[in-house]
Amino acid sequence: MTKTISREILLASRPTGLPTPANFALVEHELPPLQDGQVLVRNLYMSVDPYMRGRMNEGKSYVPQFEIGQPLDGGAVGEVVESRAGGFKAGDAVTSRMGWREFFIAAPGDLHPVDRAIQPLSVYLGALGMTGMTAWAGLNLVDVKAGDVVYISGAAGAVGSVAGQLAKLRGCRVIGSAGSVEKLAFLLEECGFDAAFNYKTGTILDHLKLAAPDGIDVYFDCVGGEALEAALSALRVHGRIVACGAISGYNSEKPLPGPSNLFNVTTKRLTIKGLLVMDWLGHQAEFEKEVGGYFLAGMLKHRETVVEGIDHAVDAFIGLFHGKNIGKMVVKL
Repeated sequence: MTKTISREILLASRPTGLPTPANFALVEHELPPLQDGQVLVRNLYMSVDPYMRGRMNEGKSYVPQFEIGQPLDGGAVGEVVESRAGGFKAGDAVTSRMGWREFFIAAPGDLHPVDRAIQPLSVYLGALGMTGMTAWAGLNLVDVKAGDVVYISGAAGAVGSVAGQLAKLRGCRVIGSAGSVEKLAFLLEECGFDAAFNYKTGTILDHLKLAAPDGIDVYFDCVGGEALEAALSALRVHGRIVACGAISGYNSEKPLPGPSNLFNVTTKRLTIKGLLVMDWLGHQAEFEKEVGGYFLAGMLKHRETVVEGIDHAVDAFIGLFHGKNIGKMVVKL
């Protein structure tokens, strides 16, 4: 019987501040023989996402924390190598939460079949995956509608770029911020944003005043920090905030102070809603039908930054915090 050896990445120690390669370990693991009711999967692509940084800290969070000495996990898309379970056969494409490893054994309930005809398969980790669903859910969360002026921070990332395109499809005026000339070109030329600015040049509030002199209706927050404070000033009365992420503070060694203008929530009667995509998993079929339709019709652009090899997965993850990605960051295994 042929042995299956899988390389996988463990959490070696908990990071302090920005993670370094020393916080991780690449090891080999021999998988046990396949049993009845099990499926052997080879991962083709794995996802690295900013939220994973919080799972590396000690203490309780909204998702289970990574344990020292144990493999990391996250979104992945792979192909069935061997199946001893009904409903799956060799060659089937599946998504799972078993990233950060090359092979794994799973029960059928831990796998989600996807259509191999849709290429690249890595789109199931981006526009048609959890990041795309996060964007779609965020717009639904605050009822984004035609005529709204929407500002998205971290707009050239996996969530922001999809959120902006979906908002445009709803008839909104969309403004995005990103950190390079190349990213701004992506937003304006590929994603169809109405305006985009580099948050590293000048103040965010000054940029927003130029892009939306009459204010904004919705802020889709992927960044927190200065971007959130600027949006609180730019929002119109009864504006809405989607609190999706705060990547600007994920590696801070101590809590950062909150916005100095939070009282705008009161004076402008603003609505702030927190977003966790796990709350929307019951709507996955609805998401796949709507957003999958846009993708197949060529109405939704999918951009990704691909890093080759599991031995470079840690570099890809750390690169997220240096703005190395345009669109979704994935690792090809």
